[in-house]
Amino acid sequence: MTGEDKLFTPGRLGPIELRNRTIRSAAFEGMGKDNGPTRMLKDYHLSVARGGVGMTTLAYAGVCRSALSFDTQLWLRPEIAGELREITDGIHSAGAKASIQIGHCGNMTHWKTAGGMPVGATTGFNLYSPTICRGLKKDELKEIAGYFGDAVRTARDAGFDCVEVHAGHGYLISQFLSPYTNKRRDEYGGSLENRMKFMNMCLEESLKAAGSDMAVIVKTNMRDGFKGGLEIEDCLRVAKEIERSGVHGIVLSGGFVSKAPMYVMRGEMPIRSMTHYMHQWWLKYGVRLVGKYMIPSVSFTPLYFLDDARLFRTELSLPLIYVGGVIDRAGADKVLDEEGFDFVQMGRALLNEPDFVNRMRESGEKNHRCGCDHVNYCIARMYSREMACHKHIENLPADIEKEIAAIKGRDGKSR
Repeated sequence: MTGEDKLFTPGRLGPIELRNRTIRSAAFEGMGKDNGPTRMLKDYHLSVARGGVGMTTLAYAGVCRSALSFDTQLWLRPEIAGELREITDGIHSAGAKASIQIGHCGNMTHWKTAGGMPVGATTGFNLYSPTICRGLKKDELKEIAGYFGDAVRTARDAGFDCVEVHAGHGYLISQFLSPYTNKRRDEYGGSLENRMKFMNMCLEESLKAAGSDMAVIVKTNMRDGFKGGLEIEDCLRVAKEIERSGVHGIVLSGGFVSKAPMYVMRGEMPIRSMTHYMHQWWLKYGVRLVGKYMIPSVSFTPLYFLDDARLFRTELSLPLIYVGGVIDRAGADKVLDEEGFDFVQMGRALLNEPDFVNRMRESGEKNHRCGCDHVNYCIARMYSREMACHKHIENLPADIEKEIAAIKGRDGKSR
């Protein structure tokens, strides 16, 4: 099959069929309000659906109150199912499938948003928040796993075709998997087999709730991205366990938001842009002072997860979804045709150009490239307001313009 054929031919994820092999990745939009959807969130995902994507994913919906980190994050509960149905109906009318990512932030939240002390695999202090968190009790684990099932049922009522369970990036399931955050001495800690038990509980409840007509996929790490975290051998064992659970696909990613955030996204974090939108004065100046040390840069290269992902492709048989540095038609074709992956996910490319998929199709050119320059302004501002590409913002403050230009200059020299 040729590259032109595969990218734009239908592909299956369990019970659902996508019109092509492209998926809008679950990149947090920051477009909610009071933990519910907004017109802005609807308009963005409709623009991506109309732009030709096979499936678009609403990002990071908490399964319960303690799962939430931001007011702009969705809390997937029955009270918002009707509003979400308006979004999924619009996505379907545009010919795309609708997915929603579900998860629990674990220790990466706050008293105010979580409604109590943040919880995690183990009691400790999370500098990322910053906050003290409490280790979950054994009887609470079953309850939280049940919330995953409840969230899937709400997603069904809201018209979603697929749910993506977040088991990576240092969120709660990942906190149980990683030896860096899991210091438990009971049957949920110690060996990797024990550390996978909570994940298995969450997947079991999700699959049970999904039934036979909804797809369930899982985002998981290939590496945590720092010394003391999970490395590729253990992550491969985790992926094989996920495959045995019966899910319909795996999104291969990496990184740990509270320890190695730029391993996930690559490039440089624009600290001035990040702090410009912060409201707390103490946090603003603290991050300006030490941010570049807390968030070290990791060089961006196209298809930056591909070397690791190849090993997973050879070891797993279920559909695999590649994410990480897909910025042009040539890269998408390489991943699908040469490397044997089933789908590609894109985030920043579809923020910069919601119609990027249609543009690739219409141009017919192998070297068709999105206009994203990967300065990560979109990521820097999402912690305080909605994610947006700097190219779409009029009258940016002079200090932000200067920072963007400096990052472009450094990036150009490094290539």
